[in-house]
Amino acid sequence: MKLFKKIATVFLVIIVLFLLGGYLYFQKKFTPPENYLKVLGIAENIPTKWISSSENAHSALLLPIKIKGIDRTFYMQFDSGSPVTVFYKKSLESIAEKFQNQLKIDTKNNTISTAFRIGKMDVVSNDFGVLNYGEKISFDNSNAVDIIGTIGTDLLEKRIAILDFKNNQCSFIEKTKEDDFAEFEFKKRKILIPSIIEKENLKLLYDSGTSGYELITTKEIWQQYRNKNSKIKTEKGNSWGNILTVYSASAKKKIQFEKSILNLSEVTYIEGTSELQKFLMKRSGMQGMVGNKLFLNHKLILDCQNEKFKLE
Repeated sequence: MKLFKKIATVFLVIIVLFLLGGYLYFQKKFTPPENYLKVLGIAENIPTKWISSSENAHSALLLPIKIKGIDRTFYMQFDSGSPVTVFYKKSLESIAEKFQNQLKIDTKNNTISTAFRIGKMDVVSNDFGVLNYGEKISFDNSNAVDIIGTIGTDLLEKRIAILDFKNNQCSFIEKTKEDDFAEFEFKKRKILIPSIIEKENLKLLYDSGTSGYELITTKEIWQQYRNKNSKIKTEKGNSWGNILTVYSASAKKKIQFEKSILNLSEVTYIEGTSELQKFLMKRSGMQGMVGNKLFLNHKLILDCQNEKFKLE
């Protein structure tokens, strides 16, 4: 009997250590790194640009930026699903080749020390991440839209974002009068906005990286919300080089964000995401993601530091 108790105790300890180890692993893996951005000044009424495809008119939201010492406008995608601001290696290499001594990539650590400007706002870091991604710059084409990186929610920790989709412009400011603002969660630099669909309370991730979609959810909820017998649109998506299959169908629902009620005309689900991503989605309590398309003709104000938002 004593031997059995000892064996049971050992197994219990092993299970506890395994669970604790798993918890610490996920905490470390999915906790964003320290925010190394230094932000000076503000940016007001910056014109935004949409990337369009044959299937989607709002595939990505771009912001114009300038790199210190280089007289050319580049673009970075605004991606509220990314907790960090990063640059694309292939794009930077072609810039460095033309403008020598302006950019120097730390290839060992995949980082770069540089600064970029949006309007009158400077964003500086000695440790911008560099991803093996992107394309060479079309220097011979003055009208080219050259995308050199992604702006993440680390910037939103430093500034209040005003995303004016109605007028295709945005601002990043330090203070605003917060009348009639509602609360949201900002966990691990993820923006989780409360909403209501068909009297059901939902927690939705605002991921502007899924820009051209109104609501992305599970296949089960997709079946529930979509119009029956509606045409299904199939697309191929790209998530940092990982090919996904995207299914969208028309819907006719109302989605409520605090006092604002929007029309939900399309619902989407994605195949190709990893089991780990699905697990993390469930663990966060998140029931889906909303992109920029849902907020067209509206203004979204996000104060991530105080976890307050307003939709106009």
